Amino acid sequence: MPIFPLLLLLFFSVPLLEVYLLLQVSGNIGVLWTISLVILTAVIGSILIRIQGFSLLMQSRQQLASGQLPTDAVFSGACLLVAGALLLTPGFFTDAIGFILLTPFLRGLAYKY
Repeated sequence: MPIFPLLLLLFFSVPLLEVYLLLQVSGNIGVLWTISLVILTAVIGSILIRIQGFSLLMQSRQQLASGQLPTDAVFSGACLLVAGALLLTPGFFTDAIGFILLTPFLRGLAYKY
């Protein structure tokens, strides 16, 4: 499948899904709680990205010092970059994908495949 139609589908479907989820959640818990929850996920995500980023930097330095190429660290760094962008985007679907990318076990599975 060509990449352009897939990107176009994601470009239109993800915002629609985000709006739908935000409306559903705000209808159940209220608008202020929904906004607070979105802000809280962004703050928690940025803290986790900072912690994992420093850990990843130390790991890649150790690998370089021992003469190894840090290919897994580069992949994890790219995942952290995408996770950061997704977690700072308001919405619950993008936050869920961002937190999945922050999970080292799941990143390791994705790196193997």
